[in-house]
Amino acid sequence: MSDVSINTQADTTRADTGEAGFGDYFALLKPRVMSLVVFTAAVGLLAAPGSVHPFVAFCAILFIAVGGGASGALNMWWDADIDKVMKRTQSRPIPAGKVEPGEAMAIGVALSGFSVVMLGLAANWVAAGLLAFTIFFYVVIYTMWLKRWTPQNIVIGGAAGAFPPMIGWAVVTGGISVESVLMFTLTFMWTPPHFWALCLFMKSDYKDAGVPMLHVTHGRRVTRNHILVYTLLLAVVAIGMAFTGVGGPIYLVTALILNGLFVAGAVSIWRRDEEISESDGYKRERAFFALSLLYLFLHFGAILAEATLAPYGIGGW
Repeated sequence: MSDVSINTQADTTRADTGEAGFGDYFALLKPRVMSLVVFTAAVGLLAAPGSVHPFVAFCAILFIAVGGGASGALNMWWDADIDKVMKRTQSRPIPAGKVEPGEAMAIGVALSGFSVVMLGLAANWVAAGLLAFTIFFYVVIYTMWLKRWTPQNIVIGGAAGAFPPMIGWAVVTGGISVESVLMFTLTFMWTPPHFWALCLFMKSDYKDAGVPMLHVTHGRRVTRNHILVYTLLLAVVAIGMAFTGVGGPIYLVTALILNGLFVAGAVSIWRRDEEISESDGYKRERAFFALSLLYLFLHFGAILAEATLAPYGIGGW
């Protein structure tokens, strides 16, 4: 029997018995979220003034990724009850019966401690402290408290996902600066319109799970209003960053185009009639959500381009 056949048979057996495989444990770490953490942290590190040895930089990003994954595992452990109810999350390892909640908690706690200690040893303790606070904020402040208590959960809780560029910056500088705070603010202000757009076309998932998201507690019209307001505030922050130490002409052009598109999308959503939205499957909301993913990636990509090209006299002011 070939190796492929043996592996396929083993995967099938695991699926039939409910036994967890490597992919199930990896899924606990929320790899999609981790990829965003890694990218924004790497941009913060590369955009910071000064430099660190490439091996130190690699280790730092690795430990930041592990810390982000640890947060994901602890989030899935605590939210296992509502993940069973929501269609979007029913296939996650714990509600699917692949991983026991206690296992997820143990993995999350172990990886949290490992990532913080190793980042402190590899880089510095300011960066490690920021990573520790990020994990605490996401798990305790957002997951255990805000998420099930207030419709402003994603607004305040969004801070957890905004810390990675500050951590990357601190790896190099050993501190915090205006530029790193602005990168934090960009991600922080982006999170609510990004997530509320998702909520608008998720229909009753959060209501069924008893999670007080804004569209559940205040209705879709209020949610659309909030998306527009936050998008306008975000545009001010995003374009204003062009005139700081991490900005430049490349970033400015990118920000002007992206924020023009993003504001137009928010206005389009704000003007919509709910019955029309329902009938066409919330196509504009889905398009806005897809644009929001590209939005953050390209903004940080432009910051990276400015930092990479500046030594060659390209970019920067």
